[in-house]
Amino acid sequence: MKINKWARAAIILFILALNIGCDQVSKVIVRKDLPDNQEIKYLGGFFSLVKMENTGAFLSLGDSLGGPVHFILLVLLPILAILAALIYIFYKTDLNKYTVFAIILIIGGGAGNLYDRVKYGSVTDFMHIGLNSGFLQTGVFNVADMSIMAGMFIILIRSFLNREKEDTKIETAND
Repeated sequence: MKINKWARAAIILFILALNIGCDQVSKVIVRKDLPDNQEIKYLGGFFSLVKMENTGAFLSLGDSLGGPVHFILLVLLPILAILAALIYIFYKTDLNKYTVFAIILIIGGGAGNLYDRVKYGSVTDFMHIGLNSGFLQTGVFNVADMSIMAGMFIILIRSFLNREKEDTKIETAND
């Protein structure tokens, strides 16, 4: 079923606002209620909450950059990427709904972290997952990071499934 472009745009904006809103609400709660650098463990230490301020990007990459390089790499380029992705999903109306949803997740996560970086000078991270003795663990992350990773996961799975489908078509055609 094909929906009109205004309804499609409204759905995209609603999901995007919901995504950014969930991220920002979680960060407001963490900033208000979770003490700095105090770890609260759950599930036998597998999952923990610890408030950290990240002045860089993923895993604090770029946190030591200064001045204009920091601004260009961590503010200007993400703004341009978010705008490009928005333009892409609004004007490329033949995209699969899962791909559109995945891109919205990536845009929302990026926008949530970008908002923090501009408003606070850092991004509030607060979740950590790790197995015993640090053998397998994540960095400290937030809801926006989960959104970005979920979007990327959906795109990778869709790409894999599409490739499998194409390989099957080729094999069938060669038989």
